[in-house]
Amino acid sequence: MWIGTLYALVAGLMWGLVFVGPLLVPEYPAALQSVGRYLAFGLIALPLAWLDRNALRRLSRADWLEALKLAAVGNLLYYVCLASAIQRAGAPLPTMIIGTLPVVIAIAANLRNARRDGRLPWARLAPSLLMIVAGIACVNHAEWVALRAQAHADLARYAIGALLAFCAMACWTWYPLRNADWLRHHPGRNPRTWATAQGVATLPLALIGYALLWLFMGVSGSHFAMPFGPRPWIFIALMAAIGLLASWLGTTCWNEASQRLPTAIAGQLIVFETLAALSYAFVLRGKLPNGQTMLGVALLVAGVIWAAKVKPVPLEYVQAEHL
Repeated sequence: MWIGTLYALVAGLMWGLVFVGPLLVPEYPAALQSVGRYLAFGLIALPLAWLDRNALRRLSRADWLEALKLAAVGNLLYYVCLASAIQRAGAPLPTMIIGTLPVVIAIAANLRNARRDGRLPWARLAPSLLMIVAGIACVNHAEWVALRAQAHADLARYAIGALLAFCAMACWTWYPLRNADWLRHHPGRNPRTWATAQGVATLPLALIGYALLWLFMGVSGSHFAMPFGPRPWIFIALMAAIGLLASWLGTTCWNEASQRLPTAIAGQLIVFETLAALSYAFVLRGKLPNGQTMLGVALLVAGVIWAAKVKPVPLEYVQAEHL
């Protein structure tokens, strides 16, 4: 349990980096940042795939098709929505919307995977879920008050950003459930190999996306300097760093956690990503969070610690209790 939690923590620290990337290169379209990040991930995965070639050969056609689906929804589509949301609403609001994932995934997994993982008793799970929801509400309220205080705040732009963040949340509700399904059904496979397989599957999608985006910009008369924009070396370095740390290392650590933890518990530990992203965002702002935000963070951490202590009960035992 605790080794799986540690892997989830490292994954969260790595994934938190993706929330500040769009703020560092705000002039770059979100679609370009998405295909750029996953093009880097795919290229990084190629030498790793060569080292893991024997294990990758054992993957069936159905396995590669699943990796392609996970790459399309959990990688490319998710990051297009998230980067667009951050560019429109700033980092904290989308971060906290994505921060609802521990609650959404825990409930979905408890309903969906009880027969496989055991049922987390709702009465024991409820306090942790309530603490997480309360923590998210505190941080959201603090950001909303700060937004309303701005003289020229564009509320419509923020609303669009929030909607896009909800779309990203939907993508990443689907991704960990499907990813955990594959890992739990293939306990003998190395999680690192599965992360590399997703990187290899991402590469052709990212290449096609990059080419189509370049073509669209040319046809539409865009003045954006393709292929790498006005700050090419900064963009390339940022995409390479996010591709290596967030995409490959983060996915590898998450796969290790997913093999060790019930999906409902693993889903709640995505809160580490929220905490890391908030920390990075406030460092980038150059100021400390206020008291209400700190209270929200404390509630999130308390909810995670509480949830980690809840043990799943076999479904047959739960059913017997109700007879």
